[in-house]
Amino acid sequence: MIRLNEVRLPLDHDDLAIPAAIAQRLSIDPTAVENFHVFRRGYDARKQSQIMLVYTLDVSVKNEDQVLAANQSKPNVKRTPNTEYQFVAKAPANLTQRPIVIGTGPCGILAGLVLAQMGFKPIILERGKIVRERTKDTFALWRERKLNTESNVQFGEGGAGTFSDGKLHSQIKDPKNYGRKVLTEFVKAGAPDEILYLSKPHIGTFKLVGMVEKIREEIEALGGEFHFSSKVEKLILDENRQVKGVQLADNSQLQSEHIILAIGHSARDTFQTLLDQGVYIESKPFSIGFRIEHPQSLIDKARFGKNAGHPLLGAADYKLVHHCKSGRSVYSFCMCPGGTVVAATSEENRVVTNGMSQYSRNERNANSGIVVGISPEDFPGGPLAGLDFQRQLESNAFLMGGENYNAPAQLVGDFLENKTSKKLGSVTPSYTPGVTLTNLKDALPEYAIQAIREAIPAFDKKIKGYAMYDAVLTGVETRTSSPICVKRDKSFQSVNTLGLYPAGEGAGYAGGILSAAVDGIKVAEAVAKCMLD
Repeated sequence: MIRLNEVRLPLDHDDLAIPAAIAQRLSIDPTAVENFHVFRRGYDARKQSQIMLVYTLDVSVKNEDQVLAANQSKPNVKRTPNTEYQFVAKAPANLTQRPIVIGTGPCGILAGLVLAQMGFKPIILERGKIVRERTKDTFALWRERKLNTESNVQFGEGGAGTFSDGKLHSQIKDPKNYGRKVLTEFVKAGAPDEILYLSKPHIGTFKLVGMVEKIREEIEALGGEFHFSSKVEKLILDENRQVKGVQLADNSQLQSEHIILAIGHSARDTFQTLLDQGVYIESKPFSIGFRIEHPQSLIDKARFGKNAGHPLLGAADYKLVHHCKSGRSVYSFCMCPGGTVVAATSEENRVVTNGMSQYSRNERNANSGIVVGISPEDFPGGPLAGLDFQRQLESNAFLMGGENYNAPAQLVGDFLENKTSKKLGSVTPSYTPGVTLTNLKDALPEYAIQAIREAIPAFDKKIKGYAMYDAVLTGVETRTSSPICVKRDKSFQSVNTLGLYPAGEGAGYAGGILSAAVDGIKVAEAVAKCMLD
């Protein structure tokens, strides 16, 4: 087949437009087009009066080789690449050892799936509960202010991404098409087919729950084994720092010389354990800020104009960056169209916010993180200093919210004018358990407050209405990414602990569902190759 990139057509084109565009691009008669497949579809909304759909198409034509040769000088015409996943190994029939995967977020579950598909029968450990029980525990915090520190938004089957917008796009380089493998497995597990071709695919929480269960079932059918409510207390190491297994919280032990560490960005006690056991860890940059909520209709109109509400466009999103006079950067993070702000703490007496959407994205508000980049220079200390800094901000937010898991909140207009908010306006905050109106100037360091105050009016120039007075800021957003990096070498093993494979977002190698899942595949391949050496 022939792949055509950047085929641009009007938003409301008819069914004949694509074959006609193919024929025009390839300079062939329309009757020579045998069939086509939409590999990717996005949109260009830079001109609201002329929004364009942008396609990547895989096309079958008569005399394909001749047509390719005649169009070889065109940059957006090439032979369709093979994106089918190729397994790098197959477990021997007399497998004597099984790999261990710690964590069932997107990284851990894809690592486990690929290992199982190669025949390595992984043992997968999760400190939290199965996804259905975990969902009940999460709702207990949101509705009843009851926190289960081992089963919540951060911990449990599916990882933190389960309670999110379910975004499945990433800017990572992916020459081996691992992302395609991830999306294909998600569709097999029940995700809508459209995630294979939309440029910005998403799933939403409720669909993710069912998918996670089906992937677990496949891993088990292939000989894999899950242990829930099984927190790893420490690694078992020999005198050469080769891992030999893990010890669990119930003092039981599991033996393995190949352990994938996919624990997510909030397993703070495990980070401490790893450091205590001498695993090399570095502090790394992350971001802090608030969640900002606007009416979704405002964002739709600002982005799409008269085309707001078009079924092919859906709820509008945005991506914003502002470079401050101070040298800091403020940017939108994890934007959730038609979603809600959620309580995302995993520790008692702390408040953390995040964003979530369902597949329909039909809630009244749009929300996004609005965060400031910080570096280890802002939180000097040891490798876990960033973790301590997060805790300080989250504990302060708990106090500001009234010590009942309410989150501190403020109208955007009051924030810009440095005034305590007294009552809400047209935007009703979606955060549950609830919000306490206050002045957020004390919720973050002064440099972060000043940066966000500078950024909001700048963002208003890009999205008209962004600085609306009664839009709502809710604090705090601290877990944008892991504050640490568990360093690994070219073999994907820890630089000083043989057999330990740090992976995914918690170890500092991913950010988001897709990139974490891709990293899980890479590490699974490394483990498989090592086990066959």
